[in-house]
Amino acid sequence: MTQLKIVLEVLLLSSVEPLTLPQMRSALDEEVSSEALRRGLDALRSDWHGRGLELVCVADGWRFQTRVQFQGYLQRMRVEKPPKYSRAVMETLAVIVYKQPVTRGDIEAIRGVSLNAQTLRTLEQRGWIRIAGHRNVPGRPALFVTTPQFLSDLNLRTLDELPLLQADGDLAPNRPVNTELEL
Repeated sequence: MTQLKIVLEVLLLSSVEPLTLPQMRSALDEEVSSEALRRGLDALRSDWHGRGLELVCVADGWRFQTRVQFQGYLQRMRVEKPPKYSRAVMETLAVIVYKQPVTRGDIEAIRGVSLNAQTLRTLEQRGWIRIAGHRNVPGRPALFVTTPQFLSDLNLRTLDELPLLQADGDLAPNRPVNTELEL
């Protein structure tokens, strides 16, 4: 177990992207069961408990990340400012997140305004949305859905972890919302 834990630590700390269980398994010399891999990851997570980094499982795999309480220190060192997104981009993303799969026409109908192509392009370039197919109606409009990258960037495993919407479109009070989320 100790050797497995060390190898997993090296793989995860060296990877730019989250690693899936099959990716980790393929890097190992011997055949390791999924259960042994999970035990190794749990042991590694315990070893890192209380430190500046934490091992988390997100939608597209496992990764080490800075604990929330220490992110401010890194942000002070960051020269590049995180991108600011327009209201149109955020509204469009919200429609896609909560109503997916949706077409451009669906988004326009819900928002009540026409949709600029650059808005969708911005979300696609960020890796947060993709075309999942086409609706079987005349014109065959593209159907947009969110990606695992979107979930990973928001530190989510599934869309079920997002706040619920009430019938009037407001966030439901029974699920907390992280108002400090920086996109």
